[in-house]
Amino acid sequence: MSNLYTDDLAFDREHIWHPYTSMTNPLPSFMVESANGVHINLASGEQLVDGMSSWWSVLHGYNHPVLNEALIEQSKNMSHVMFGGLTHKPAVELCKKLVRITPKGLNKVFLSDSGSVSVEVAMKMAIQYWGSKGKPTKNKMLTVKNGYHGDTFATMSVSDPTTGMHHIYSEALAKQYFAPAPTIMIDEQWNEKDVAELTELFKKHHDDIAAFIIEPIVQGTGGMRFYHPEYLKACRKLCDQYNVLLIADEIATGLGRTGKLFACEWANITPDIMCLGKTLTGGYITLAATLCTNEIAEGISNSEAGCFMHGPTFMGNPLACAVANASIGLLESSDWKASITRIESYLKQHLVPLNTNNRVQDTRVLGGIGVVETKSSVNMAVIQKRFVELGVWIRPFGKLIYIMPPLISTHENLQTIIDAIKTVLNEDDCFSS
Repeated sequence: MSNLYTDDLAFDREHIWHPYTSMTNPLPSFMVESANGVHINLASGEQLVDGMSSWWSVLHGYNHPVLNEALIEQSKNMSHVMFGGLTHKPAVELCKKLVRITPKGLNKVFLSDSGSVSVEVAMKMAIQYWGSKGKPTKNKMLTVKNGYHGDTFATMSVSDPTTGMHHIYSEALAKQYFAPAPTIMIDEQWNEKDVAELTELFKKHHDDIAAFIIEPIVQGTGGMRFYHPEYLKACRKLCDQYNVLLIADEIATGLGRTGKLFACEWANITPDIMCLGKTLTGGYITLAATLCTNEIAEGISNSEAGCFMHGPTFMGNPLACAVANASIGLLESSDWKASITRIESYLKQHLVPLNTNNRVQDTRVLGGIGVVETKSSVNMAVIQKRFVELGVWIRPFGKLIYIMPPLISTHENLQTIIDAIKTVLNEDDCFSS
């Protein structure tokens, strides 16, 4: 590595704040020089097979020629214009696609610039909608424990108060209602008892609840848990019964990751509001969308304000919309279901058997997601360095070593990732005592 990179890393360590990292004792950062396909190329010479899709966002791999071309061509026309009073073809085409591919009934699209903001938008939509119906007291949210919906203020209030990483802000956050997390997993026998306490919360507090928000089928950062589709069906029924809106946070699960185009399809339900992000642009530029039904949009539009009170500066960014159109086009023109099935099958065959290791509590796979849950927490600084030495990029947290590789990952790529996980499971230094 050149002195220039060494100097840059020193500056980075001293001055740049990375996610969930201390500034006095920061976790190490690795200098990336380029990325292609499934590989992240470090300035120090290592080529890493990416098991994380850069936090679940890179769908088709890095440096994809079709997505590159979409960016280049759009930049020749305009990189950005304000969305207030103006519109443009990339945004129109994207919203046409989203209305077409999402569950039936989600006909209105609000574009924003990050997944967390899309959830904030959804929560504001729900509250403003009930205000327009003369029910301003319906302003609370109901959710389940072990959920995660983002790091901005409103989203922190509906993320698990303990596992959601936000308990240190608890006194400053709005107080919401939390039901127990689903306990029956996707491959277990369904029992209505799993929604008993949730039902009681709906019954007791529905007059105060604007919306119920949940990550459909997969609870991500709250534990990478795959729960039963009947639970999600029950949530839809309870929302209908008690006059509460249903918000589906599909930021991590949307666009094929679970084996369905959207995780809501596992339960054949349509939410009132859906949040999308992460893979929307194939991992190129930050972009998110919040979709809702005609009823919600019309209610808000006929409210006292006469409009929805939100407007991000980079809303509908043309570059982001153009690459999102190209990414969705790639997905639709490929046999993505076969790719997910192939990845799922390989992970079930080769990752799941790691549950025989004494250090492992559980292994599980759904679609393109693989999880190894360990009995003790990882030592992040040590295990991250070891993964790099083993030629892979995996970013564990807590007791979870999980992967969500790009769709183009080969069996060889997957085996490299699995071998690395198998190796670190046998190294004491990679885990807390």
